[in-house]
Amino acid sequence: MKNTDHAEELAADLVIVGGGLGGVSAALAAMRLGATVVLVEELDWLGGQLTSQGVPPDEYPWIESVIASQSYATLRQNIRAYYRDHMPLTETARAQMRLNPGQGNVSTLCHEPWIAAKVIDRMLAPSEAAGRLTILRGHGLVEVQADGDRIHAVQVEHLAGGRRRVLRAPVFIDATEIGDMLPLAGAEHVFGAESRAQTQEPHALETADPFDQQAVTWCFAADYLSGEDHTIEKPAAYDRLKSLQLDCWPGPQFSWVLSDFVTHQPRERPLFAGPTDAISLYDLWHARRIAYRQHFAPGHYASDITLANWPQMDYWEKPIVGVSPGEQAVALEEARQFSLSFFYWMQTDAPRHDGGYGYRGLRLRGDVLGTSDGLAKQAYYREGRRIQAEFTVLEQHIGVAARPGADGAERFHDSVGIGAYRIDLHPSTTGRNTVDIDSFPFQIPLGALIPVRLDNLIPACKNLGTTRITNGAYREHATEWSIGEAAGALAAFALRRRRPVRAVRSDTTLLADFQRTLHDLGVLLEWPVFGALTPIRRTGYQHQNASAR
Repeated sequence: MKNTDHAEELAADLVIVGGGLGGVSAALAAMRLGATVVLVEELDWLGGQLTSQGVPPDEYPWIESVIASQSYATLRQNIRAYYRDHMPLTETARAQMRLNPGQGNVSTLCHEPWIAAKVIDRMLAPSEAAGRLTILRGHGLVEVQADGDRIHAVQVEHLAGGRRRVLRAPVFIDATEIGDMLPLAGAEHVFGAESRAQTQEPHALETADPFDQQAVTWCFAADYLSGEDHTIEKPAAYDRLKSLQLDCWPGPQFSWVLSDFVTHQPRERPLFAGPTDAISLYDLWHARRIAYRQHFAPGHYASDITLANWPQMDYWEKPIVGVSPGEQAVALEEARQFSLSFFYWMQTDAPRHDGGYGYRGLRLRGDVLGTSDGLAKQAYYREGRRIQAEFTVLEQHIGVAARPGADGAERFHDSVGIGAYRIDLHPSTTGRNTVDIDSFPFQIPLGALIPVRLDNLIPACKNLGTTRITNGAYREHATEWSIGEAAGALAAFALRRRRPVRAVRSDTTLLADFQRTLHDLGVLLEWPVFGALTPIRRTGYQHQNASAR
């Protein structure tokens, strides 16, 4: 270990490690309640799955009318405002109240990741200028200094220059993508799949397996210039990967035929089912299209741009979480090569909708992802480490089939936010097929944010107290934002009241005061008509097309 006797020290009310959506919303909420914050992020972009991982928002069907928090509504409004203020929209597009820049099917707000990164920076800029926020970009977590049940400091390192800093605070938030703080802090946690005996969940495994983990996906952006040739260099592993097949899959993974997420029957979904710039078609191109060229003045976009996050790119050969750093690096590089190989297959060997093979006019668009190689800055992680919490959300709390006769999800007395998404698990590293379960719109219980032992650590994203099953519903964009917002507000509230974090839940008066504070911040604690909203199913607006996930 390097000598840290002379490492620079920074102190704040709150240190947040991880600058994804949960980390950003935690910082905003904490600062609104008067806390000072140090925010640490490995990459140069903030925003996680929305930006660095490249994934447009997966959102519930009522997102335009019922938004979980006012701050998330502001994020969405600011993205639309950026397009209207700075992009060459047509007057028709500019006038659309619910402008969908990409006209992608998965959301009413499919957009280019670089724009979301700029918007997030602008939302944080006033606090940086006022000295309430310090952002350490390009810094990785090295060490967590804990004594007994408390964390005293974390040590981070600038990944380019090697300079180390020690960050001190009374409260720490883990907003990393896969829960990197938890093992370093000695926090009780789990990863991978629990057993049915542990959770009694209908869809849990018979035997627990921590290395049964969902596939990661390394997304890319592409446009299509018919008649041109943008074929990339053939990836070294291409010949092996093009015929790779899960035992549960109907054929090679590089194909337009996939396993239906619910029925597991063969299902065809081609790249193109019609014109690339049609408004909405059931094909891969339109699922997460992030730029619809007809929205922009002629000459500004040579083609639509789509974001590829498709089953054909799911990398399941090796687990990512709970392995050595070297093993993790190997797996992530293989995930990158997997996506590049699929792109090469589309360019050269894929059956065309109009006859022949290969779409050589496909062109990687790293510029919209902030990269030179066309791939996202970071893999899209669907799960990571999860704290052992005072309360764990089970399938029995939110799953439709697991709640026979119920008209909604379990109501939590300690709710700190709401969310809605299907229980959605991708193929796993042990070769299991998808798990896709109807779920009710749900609440986020405060107990899922309280570790069983550590007193001053709070999770702020998919590392909260869920199971592997329910993590599949709590991992999406809007819910992660709400988890982070609750975590940041909890930290600031506890500091202001000079009470331990866990006391906010155990003291009924404090809990009521905290919930009123969240309400004042514009956070919904329950669905407006609890139990009257339809379950999140893979039909209707959201998931007729979100199955490309």
